[in-house]
Amino acid sequence: MDKLNERIGYIIEHLGMTKTAFAEHLNVSQAFVSQLCSGVKQPSERTLLDICREFKINYLWLTEGKGDMFTATPESVVDELAEDFNLDDIDKKIIENYLKLSDSQRAVIKEYIKSIFQ
Repeated sequence: MDKLNERIGYIIEHLGMTKTAFAEHLNVSQAFVSQLCSGVKQPSERTLLDICREFKINYLWLTEGKGDMFTATPESVVDELAEDFNLDDIDKKIIENYLKLSDSQRAVIKEYIKSIFQ
C-alpha cells in the first residue's frame, strides 16, 4: 500500500466497518470517505489526526506507510489502568468482572466494601 487512500481503505476493511460507520466515527459524510478511499480528495491534517485518535492508528503508518498500523496503546481502559497503577492479573480480573455486573449487583458489593471499612 503505497498511497494514503489505499491505507485509509485498508483501515476500513481491516476493522470490518462500512464506509458509513467509519464516516460516523469521524463526523464526516460517507461520500467524503468514499472520495478519500478513491483518492479524489486528500484528507486534512485534522482528518488524519481524527482517524489516528478514533481507531488507534499510527500516524506515521497512515501518512507514510512506515511502522505498524496500530499504535501501541492499551486495548482497553482496564489495560491502561493496569499500566498506570501496576495492577496484576487478579486486579484486572476484579475490575473487568465488576464492570460486567448490573447496577443492583454493584450496589451489593459497594455496601459490603463500605461495611469492611467502617
